[in-house]
Amino acid sequence: MVKKIFLIAALSVFASLLKAQQEEIPDAKAKAVIEALSKKAKTYKTIKADFTIVVYDRNKQPGDPQKGSLCSKGAKYRLDIKSQTVICDSATTWTYLKDANEVQINNVESDPDKGNISPATIFTIYEKGFKSHWDGETKNGAETMEVIDLYPKHPEREKYHTLKLTINKEKDAVEEILVMMKDGTTVKYTVNSFSPNTTLSPGTFTFNSKDYPGVEVEDLRN
Repeated sequence: MVKKIFLIAALSVFASLLKAQQEEIPDAKAKAVIEALSKKAKTYKTIKADFTIVVYDRNKQPGDPQKGSLCSKGAKYRLDIKSQTVICDSATTWTYLKDANEVQINNVESDPDKGNISPATIFTIYEKGFKSHWDGETKNGAETMEVIDLYPKHPEREKYHTLKLTINKEKDAVEEILVMMKDGTTVKYTVNSFSPNTTLSPGTFTFNSKDYPGVEVEDLRN
């Protein structure tokens, strides 16, 4: 009996050590892909992109697709989708609800969406804070796609547990992002167009109430 308990304990320790060793070894293929993406991303001063969003419920059933556009520069961004426009100048976030003609103003640090992925980093989020895993290659017509899984190093800080990137191997460009949320839902972003280093107007990242006649302002800043 003592020998049996000792053997089980020894096997448990060995399994734990093996698991720890595996977790410490970086995925070389994933690292190479991420480094290539990061190198290219460092040349981006601005980003302008059009995309489609689909939200899947806990039963993996898709909702209606939504078209959207994003402009970003550093920590600043402007996100336009059917129901709302979100503008951030890196300190303040304005969320304009189109149907209600209402804008909600928050400090970035106290934004209720904190813990979600920021639109400012959606196309460069892979650069830090993740463990990565190369999940193979797929074909999209004649083009080869590489799939990378990302796991946040501090999952307790996030509302999602996994990101799955589909990357065009020849272009070193992200073409699809799956965000797997802790509540069981999944958000899919499909990139329709991507234009780095586009000139953006100075007013892109500020909300001017004069452009929205009769807008109701709800200032939620502390």
